[in-house]
Amino acid sequence: MNLKKINPNLQKALIEHGLTEANEMQQETFSTIKSGADAVIQSPQGTGKSTTIVLNVIQRLEKSVGESTRALILVENKERVLEMEEMFLKLGTYHDLSIFGVHDKGDIDYDKNIVSMGLDILIGTPNKINAMFASAGFNSNTIKMFVVDDADILFRNRMDAVVLRLSQSIEKTQRLFFCSQITERVEVLADKVMIEPTFFEIEE
Repeated sequence: MNLKKINPNLQKALIEHGLTEANEMQQETFSTIKSGADAVIQSPQGTGKSTTIVLNVIQRLEKSVGESTRALILVENKERVLEMEEMFLKLGTYHDLSIFGVHDKGDIDYDKNIVSMGLDILIGTPNKINAMFASAGFNSNTIKMFVVDDADILFRNRMDAVVLRLSQSIEKTQRLFFCSQITERVEVLADKVMIEPTFFEIEE
């Protein structure tokens, strides 16, 4: 992928999976996300938002460090959890990052045990993540990236209060919202939790 200063091992995995050219969204957002700045990224369905999330998380985390979660990614449902988990396994082939996905239908005690043993990237539905963090007392201050995928859909489904609560439990982190539409709810929550966010509106 033709992205400036992309990790060579990540580049290799992307090419192996046929991702040789960065699209407009990936090109425009890469340096901002890499810098650690907050951002709201709007792009139509099917334009590679999930791929953009995965490649940027791998780029920023690079290798396994410590035992506490460093990237927290909120998605809509079990299907999206499994899809994103699979994409991390594909594109993270040459990295030692540990990934785990949780959803509303999983066993909460099992999930908490896995998380407490240490991992780099945690993907999950807002309600499940909230329940786990509320009852287990995980150290959320190690989280470097707080990512909400399909933010417009989640907030339309009244998940904005849960996302706000989770965001407020993390002292200092990069916050990223990905959406198909920048709705009023997306704007309101971005204003509450982000520091001078950059808004990207991609019309691919």
